[in-house]
Amino acid sequence: MTSRYRILVIAPAWVGDSVMAQPLYQRLKQYHADAHLTVMAPDWTLPLLERMPEVDATLRNPFGHGALKLGSRWKLGRSLRGQFEQVIVLPNSLKSALVPWFSGTPLRTGFVGESRYGLLNDARKLDPKALPQMVERFAILAEADGKPLPRPVPPPRLTVQPEAQQAALSALGLSAERPVVAFCPGAEFGPAKRWPARHFAELAKRLTSQGFAVWLFGSGKDKAETQAIAQMAGVPLEDLAGRTSLAQAIDLLSLAHLVVTNDSGLMHVAAALQRPVVALYGSSSPEFTPPLSDRAEIVSLDLECSPCFERTCPLKHFDCMEKLDSDLVEAAIARTLTKPPGTPASPYIPIIQA
Repeated sequence: MTSRYRILVIAPAWVGDSVMAQPLYQRLKQYHADAHLTVMAPDWTLPLLERMPEVDATLRNPFGHGALKLGSRWKLGRSLRGQFEQVIVLPNSLKSALVPWFSGTPLRTGFVGESRYGLLNDARKLDPKALPQMVERFAILAEADGKPLPRPVPPPRLTVQPEAQQAALSALGLSAERPVVAFCPGAEFGPAKRWPARHFAELAKRLTSQGFAVWLFGSGKDKAETQAIAQMAGVPLEDLAGRTSLAQAIDLLSLAHLVVTNDSGLMHVAAALQRPVVALYGSSSPEFTPPLSDRAEIVSLDLECSPCFERTCPLKHFDCMEKLDSDLVEAAIARTLTKPPGTPASPYIPIIQA
């Protein structure tokens, strides 16, 4: 009996990046019919992996951001000796390649990153122009070195069970009788990626007047933002920030009629759930990390100063989000909801201000 080709992937720590890694898993299963895929990831991203049918097993990554813990990495690597034929390392840090090296896995694949020659014996050089999107940079690691990336790259797709949806509704005391618009006003990287609370509040007032229920999603860190939205809106909203696990957030987002979101991890989750998405971009670039769905509409003013990729506005005016008002977003919502499912994604066309 032929043994299975055992692959370990060292996954990213960010929620959005974890979603964008799924096309790599799809390609690996396509190329290796006998593959058994294990993904090593932080605890908080495991609910995503549980909803990816390509992932056969998970391994907890116990190392926090920036923590070297060389002895612990050596012990974990040694415990994995002989368990895998290949390791693919998605983060570009030196530390993330140590466990694969200590494991002695025969094939260790990844980008050169922080001078990882030796740690990786299948070290690739990234051509950013040939691979402009993050999802492409992950997916090409399924290919042999030097082989071009087959396009199109399959989009991420998360699977949710009806019983999980119902359990999440019951746990939070929610009803999906009215069509739900989900707001995702957070962005882990910093405030420059966040649409102002007063704009979300104005949009919430308009949507509730049209018969929609508005649910606010986010972590405990987003509570101040969601509370501000609810207070300024002055209409009944469901503030779920800090009240859900990531698993529950995924299951509840899958019920949304529409998702309005900053460029964030939850944006990528919503796109992978094939929900209609209106994605708001200011300091970041929709050309690098767009929502990977033909049901997404991107809204950006494309100002001369953006994308700046800064955590806070370096010019102090924050025009890229301040001037992106609720009228523009409401128009994008109308376009999104009237586009038939399966319609090819429209090319990204920035809004030009007069």
